[in-house]
Amino acid sequence: MSLTITEKILAAHAGRKKVEPGEFIEARVDIALGNDITAPLAIKEFRKSGKKRVFDNKRVVLVADHFTPNKDVASARQVKISRDFAQEQNLKYYFDVGRMGIEHALLPEQGLVRPGDLVIGADSHTCTYGALGAFSTGVGSTDLAAVMITGRLWFKVPETIKFIYWGKLNKWVSGKDLILYTIGDIGVDGASYKAMEFSGEVISHLSMDSRFTMCNMAIEAGAKSGIIAPDKITLEYARKHCSLFTVHCPLPTSDPHAHYCAIREYDCSKIAPQVALPHLPSNAQPVSEVGDIPLDQVVIGSCTNGRMEDLRIAAQVLKGKKIPSYIRLIIIPATQNIYLQAVKEGLIEIFLEAGGVVSTPTCGPCLGGHMGVLAEGERALATTNRNFVGRMGHPRSEVYLSNPAVAAASAIKGRIAHPDEVHNQ
Repeated sequence: MSLTITEKILAAHAGRKKVEPGEFIEARVDIALGNDITAPLAIKEFRKSGKKRVFDNKRVVLVADHFTPNKDVASARQVKISRDFAQEQNLKYYFDVGRMGIEHALLPEQGLVRPGDLVIGADSHTCTYGALGAFSTGVGSTDLAAVMITGRLWFKVPETIKFIYWGKLNKWVSGKDLILYTIGDIGVDGASYKAMEFSGEVISHLSMDSRFTMCNMAIEAGAKSGIIAPDKITLEYARKHCSLFTVHCPLPTSDPHAHYCAIREYDCSKIAPQVALPHLPSNAQPVSEVGDIPLDQVVIGSCTNGRMEDLRIAAQVLKGKKIPSYIRLIIIPATQNIYLQAVKEGLIEIFLEAGGVVSTPTCGPCLGGHMGVLAEGERALATTNRNFVGRMGHPRSEVYLSNPAVAAASAIKGRIAHPDEVHNQ
């Protein structure tokens, strides 16, 4: 029987030769992730079970990233619960301020996810790791507790939609634009409980940073997961970062005659830089068509677009420019290593000279937590993944989504703008 890459990974972790969409299986989990919001509830359930030790102290990973550095007493308490548990359980991978990062950028960077792995995380954007050829998906805190206890979890095998991208990318177009365009095409429920398999000649030449961005936002189409079959680019990344683990061999890939519930193709030469208008990621349209929309704040960062490629592109647009005094430009490198590399390359200097502010890694503004909460009536353009009502603050604020180049150009112009309006002027 021909299988998709998702079906192969799930079958292998269930100890079976094959699985079929719709089946319920119990599968072994390679990595279980929690953060400062979701881990405390999982820890509470873990303790109620009477279990004394987690199933493997090297496979339970805790990252304090949402409300850190601690924004108030409640967030400090949340982090303390996670920190105390990590020390008690002697967890090898606990990441706090000073060595942490935004979880979905941090785990791949630290080499904790390999092609062919099965990863769960108590955070919906755990689907990011599909860029490495892993099956990764978000779960609830009680599911995380179950995995912490047993190392296993029940899954319903998803159907797979295959997305084929061909042609040539236009200037300023990246993985963020491809996924916004795709979600705009199929809708926020267009891949409900499906695996989104991204393929085609454009994907085969896409950087890992852009691949992470695409898989990160699979959940915004309702998907169970996003995944890209590992190739030379994946292996190069894995060999650089996954020194602690051997990579699964042979590498998983879909069989030529695997069954897909749907196949969609896109000519990327027709895709321009995208902007998603409030209040859904599916409200995507070319930046040139959004009209004159003034802004109060621009955020460049998050688990979607806070990696080195993103910061380099933003710096390319911002270099030598000044943002208006009424615009807040907040830039958040996704990990400490990315922050340090940005310092070494002079990117931080460019951001500061432009009038921006640079934060230590945090999810803060993306979920309206801190470091950039919006007041009533304010508008923000962000490289984040969601623009729901009240996502970044007041219910009567507005969030627009874009890639880092558009965000940087918009900060300079004080309104949503195409990068060509400011670059090399």
